[in-house]
Amino acid sequence: MSIKGPGVKIFALVLSVIALAAGVYMTFFQSAGYEKTTATIVSIKEDPDYIPDPNNENDVSHIITVKYKVNGREYSTRLDSDSPSYKVGGTVDIRYDPKDPLKITSGMGFGLYLMIVGGVILIGLIVLTVKKRSSLKQLKEIQGEITYAPSQKGEERKLYFLTDLGTPKYGHRIEDANRRVLYEAKMTKFTLTNPFGFDFIDHEHGKTTPHLIGHEEESEWGLIFLDNHYTFTLDGEDIWKHLKNNGISVDSRFSTKGVSFTLLRDGEEMAFVETSSQYVHEDDAEQHKVASKIPVQGFYRITTRETDLDLLFVSILAFARSGATDDRGGNYKTIFNTMKN
Repeated sequence: MSIKGPGVKIFALVLSVIALAAGVYMTFFQSAGYEKTTATIVSIKEDPDYIPDPNNENDVSHIITVKYKVNGREYSTRLDSDSPSYKVGGTVDIRYDPKDPLKITSGMGFGLYLMIVGGVILIGLIVLTVKKRSSLKQLKEIQGEITYAPSQKGEERKLYFLTDLGTPKYGHRIEDANRRVLYEAKMTKFTLTNPFGFDFIDHEHGKTTPHLIGHEEESEWGLIFLDNHYTFTLDGEDIWKHLKNNGISVDSRFSTKGVSFTLLRDGEEMAFVETSSQYVHEDDAEQHKVASKIPVQGFYRITTRETDLDLLFVSILAFARSGATDDRGGNYKTIFNTMKN
């Protein structure tokens, strides 16, 4: 799975578990059998090997040296922790290894730091998960389940699907031959982990609907005979399952010009879609003859008789954001095709 969106959360969860486990071990188990005593701080010096945060002029680390007695013999070694409360001549409780008294721990060293870091990450993940569920719940309460108008046919028209490039808050739109925007998705909220907020705007009917679009996911099967699976969620539902539940199927074809799709709704053709360069309009393509021959993900030419563009837009959006080439989120015509959906 790619490291973004849900991948980030999985990676962070694994990291937090490792940090917590290592911290607990170092703090409570690594020093099992150690004895307690009190040590005196004899010197505090800045650590010359420490690399400070360039954005924090107060970021320093100190070498704390303590002395203590074990069975009447005095030992001196470096403490494994640092604190602004430490002062020369002050005391600190330590634990030492009876077999090797130079091995000591204050119980506030790197192990405690790992537990704090692991705990903070875990709490953050819980907060993000709760926030995501709350956002989805609020969205459902506002708009209910996603519904689409019945298919209505009009005159055939040529349309163009474009994707914003060069920005993390990229959106999508359908234009007509006169470059008039008919339907678009504008990002309203950018986040690294939870779904993006979008407004879907139907300019022909003057309607705006909020949606939550998840990060793109890529699951790698790791076998030469199986393709990868590309997907994202729309209001919490896998986009390919969402399209299937709304009667959408896709006939994909490859040619020297790229991939083309015949979009079907309940078995009836809804549109013919072909990949394009970023110069989707023919007059632009004519001016960029070399670049116009290179298909770019997220740019398509559409031929359709549909009067309502909402379901057509979502169907093309699935390919534009995921990079898949068939209606199950896979790469079209691999030996076994995708194993999902």
